[in-house]
Amino acid sequence: MILSRHGSISIMQIFLLPKNEIYLVDIHTLGSSAFSTLSASGTTLKTILEDETIQKAFFDVRNDSDALYSHFGIHLAGIQDIQLLELATRSGSRRFINGLARCIERDAVLSGSEARTWRDIKEKGRGLFAPEHGGSYEVFNARPLSEEIILYCAQDVRILPRLWAAYNGKLGSSWRGRIEVATRDRINVCFQAGYTGVGRHMAFAPSGWA
Repeated sequence: MILSRHGSISIMQIFLLPKNEIYLVDIHTLGSSAFSTLSASGTTLKTILEDETIQKAFFDVRNDSDALYSHFGIHLAGIQDIQLLELATRSGSRRFINGLARCIERDAVLSGSEARTWRDIKEKGRGLFAPEHGGSYEVFNARPLSEEIILYCAQDVRILPRLWAAYNGKLGSSWRGRIEVATRDRINVCFQAGYTGVGRHMAFAPSGWA
């Protein structure tokens, strides 16, 4: 099962940087009300996700955009794609993008104990949900969530601010406009009738970046 127009959204992970807090939003149970329920200030999760002035960071926003728009009519805006930040600040070839795990291993500057904990949580999670390891994706829809799945959902999003800081600090001004255009293109894959979020094409850098 892949996060896309052809799959579903079970859990949405949100790391709120000013408060250093992680929220796991139960989309499987709440459905569209997760995005339309008004806060005390009159905002909704949908309005936040679509607000150009509220900066949000994703790692490879393509399938997230496809799923959010296809299932809930959400057109993302105000997005910084950390995967593209890494690509833009890379000193070597830019032909292929790097996945999240590789970026964390290379650039998140985890301590030895942090790295061991991160790998342990990842392996335990894979054992529960990955079919090739005898697991099932249905573990994300089981309620209550197991502690192992909660930790799995929370761990990567907790590290994203470290990656953003590492790449943004090295980003030259000439790249910012190119990243903005490429991110907008990635968000707008949700409008492409033939878009599919799996395959070799997903590994290539944006056109003209190699």
